[in-house]
Formats: sequence, structure tokens, C-alpha cells
Amino acid sequence: MDETEFRNAYKELNPNRCIFEKAITNRRCDCARKRKFVLATRECVACQSETSLERCTSVLNAIRDNSRFSLKVVTIDGPMPHNKELQVQAGGMLALQNIFSDEAETDGLQDQLKTAEQQTVINIDQTMEQALNRYTAIDMLPYGEIVKGIVKYQSRPKRNKNK
Repeated sequence: MDETEFRNAYKELNPNRCIFEKAITNRRCDCARKRKFVLATRECVACQSETSLERCTSVLNAIRDNSRFSLKVVTIDGPMPHNKELQVQAGGMLALQNIFSDEAETDGLQDQLKTAEQQTVINIDQTMEQALNRYTAIDMLPYGEIVKGIVKYQSRPKRNKNK
């Protein structure tokens, strides 16, 4: 299967492509709304909720726009290079989840979030819902804190060259 055939088949099989697909397939995030499938030996992720997909798309676009300067990709119109996009998706969601880790103590989720902190996002959909309930609008999210999390996010730890 060539790349054009793959893209056409992918669009046909997956009309609701998850906007966080890179972070989910890299095992840095998880979501209750995801549906995984394999096409031509490639792992793919679909969203089972159109409203969640719209919300995630809006929030991710806002996070991406707010982090372009910090990631030194201000001149790109559209998707960022793969590693930068992964950094925005996973780093942004980890930062957003960690903002709520202090509030989770009252919900009894503190231990679960502490073990997941700086590792994986437990549920993207729940994190998004929690953020928008607290901040009421996408433009009110704490982008300063989110961008800090994106900048310090590393997809893989740097190797020690002395070994």
C-alpha cells in the first residue's frame, strides 16, 4: 500500500481522527473516547464523540498558537513538525493535568495523579472537561503554565554520551 492509498483508506475508515493521535500512539496520553485500530500495520486512533473532538481541536489549536514562540516555530502555518507537535500534545496535556492534581485531593484521585504526574495523561477528555468547567472558556486557560509544561517536556530523556 503506497502512502496515497493509505491516506485515502485512513480518511474513509476514520472520519473522526483523534487530534491527540500522536500523544496517544506514543503512550503519553490516554482517553476514554478513543477507539484504536490498525491499518497497514500502523496504529490509528479515532474519537468516538464529535463534541469531544470539536472541544479537543479548539483547545489544542489554542495551546499550539500560544506555544509557537516558545518552541521557536512562529513562521509555520499549520501542523508543526512531528516532535514539536508531540511536545505540544503530550506536554500541554500533562501540564493541564498537573494543574488539577492539587484539586484532586478532595476527589480522592490524588494518588492516581501523583503516579501519573510527568508520565502519562490519564484521560484527555476528562482533563479537557475539568479545565473548561474551571476556566469557563478556552481563552481563559492558564497558558503560561501550560507553555512551561510544553517547554520542559521531553519525548525521550537525553542519553548520556559518556556511557
